[in-house]
Amino acid sequence: MRSHTIKKGVARSPNRALLRSLGITDREMDLPFIGIANAWNDIVPGHVHLRNLAGKVREGIAAGGGVPFEFGVIGICDGVAMGHEGMRYALPSRENIADSIELMTESHCLDGLVCVGTCDKIVPGMLMAAARINIPAIVVTGGNMLPGYRAGKDLSLIDVFEGVGRVAGGSMTEQELAELECCSMPGCGSCQGLYTANTMACMTEAMGMSLPGCGAAPAVDAVKLRIARESGERICGLIEENIRPRDIITKESMENAVRVDMALGGSTNTVLHLMAIAAEAQVPLTLDTFNRISDTTPHLCNMQPAGPHAMVALHRAGGIPSIFHRLAGTLNDSLTVSGKTTLEIARAHPVLDENVIRPLEDPVHEGGGLRILFGSLAPDGAVVKCGAVSMDMWRHKGPAKVFDGEKEAMEAILSRQINEGDVIVIRYEGPKGGPGMPEMLSPTSALMGLGYTRVVLITDGRFSGGTRGPCIGHVAPEAASDGPIGLVRDGDRIEIDLFERRLELHVKPQELKKRKATRTPPQKKISGVLARYAGLVGQANTGAVFR
Repeated sequence: MRSHTIKKGVARSPNRALLRSLGITDREMDLPFIGIANAWNDIVPGHVHLRNLAGKVREGIAAGGGVPFEFGVIGICDGVAMGHEGMRYALPSRENIADSIELMTESHCLDGLVCVGTCDKIVPGMLMAAARINIPAIVVTGGNMLPGYRAGKDLSLIDVFEGVGRVAGGSMTEQELAELECCSMPGCGSCQGLYTANTMACMTEAMGMSLPGCGAAPAVDAVKLRIARESGERICGLIEENIRPRDIITKESMENAVRVDMALGGSTNTVLHLMAIAAEAQVPLTLDTFNRISDTTPHLCNMQPAGPHAMVALHRAGGIPSIFHRLAGTLNDSLTVSGKTTLEIARAHPVLDENVIRPLEDPVHEGGGLRILFGSLAPDGAVVKCGAVSMDMWRHKGPAKVFDGEKEAMEAILSRQINEGDVIVIRYEGPKGGPGMPEMLSPTSALMGLGYTRVVLITDGRFSGGTRGPCIGHVAPEAASDGPIGLVRDGDRIEIDLFERRLELHVKPQELKKRKATRTPPQKKISGVLARYAGLVGQANTGAVFR
């Protein structure tokens, strides 16, 4: 065992003395030492209940014949951080989480690892760490929040964000928004729809790193407690069998995750995170992979924010195991942490509700829920949640309205300076230029709340999983890395074609050359974490990982 490094031999007597001060017994000195990386805190709704889950993991580890050691990792709530400078810190936290788990695991020579976490950057960071360290590991995602309720309607956080736009547009009063605010989020768990947190929980299970049923189970359902307990026991089996993350996170399992993502119509952020995880696992994954799989995978689940179904509906329909069942004909038969393969799980879990997980012959859309666009405005790619775009906006050409930052764009939207048909361009918000690649949920929600139907929003930043409509993000290269998006001017014609996967800037090359020679990027005063991040981070098309 790896832990023998700190507990065996005469030279390790001082190390053992410190371990004995924790109450470790002679018998436990001969057992596997297993870390529990717990993202518990009491400022994030998705994390406030994780103490209970980690407690069940501890019970399972003890029952399975291991010794649990729990340590904390940070967790940021993207919703609380949204719409202000705090959002710039969210994506950098992913790298911090991965690094902190590596530091704790390697310095204490742990034999195995259970990661307990929820929300947007926490689970990707944990998966990156597991792949990097490559010791037996399993992930327990904390589960989704139940829907809110008011006046006969189920609610989610996105209703509140869009309510801000409705107030600005006069279709909702401030009192009505206050009432909505008080009843939309009824308790613990990640935000209710298929937003980034829940999509990544599903991706974790789809790539084989969580036990069956974990990804879609609500935070308050006892099934979560059972899965946590079983995960604690199972990590002991993974150690005994020497099954490691890179045995599970393979080219085949990552393709399974992408295929499940396409069937679900998940968050655009999954492209960024899956590529980062693949990089840590040394698995080849490119933007072309997403388009190839999208072409052969129907969009089967009409989930929030594009459709009516919250995550609890997906859980009741059978969750990810039933998605496996539906997609069995195109999935790779990959190993999972359960010890069972993808297809073994698929055969055992038929679909329980075909209104939620649609038949292959009756999909929401014929192709997958995400598409990668290329063209003169995005030579290295951009991402759109096509499953959340009305078909009449799959092709559009309009004049650019350019903003060097989210704040200016938000002010223009709320003051009705945007016209139907416009193409809003928000730039210098990429990984380096933001820095931190902030999400644009506030502007996209405001557009929806104000009733716009024919406005496109394009950015080198990111979008929340809660975004819907013709919103194209992750434009690469970003403006701060001399991408063409930095050369766009008000009035330029921009064309989108989701059918052909194109994003074009209709400006002559010689004119762009002139603009490039006189371009003056905005100067931002940054320091600390953000300054270090801006100096190290790569582009979105490769996962925004450190170079």
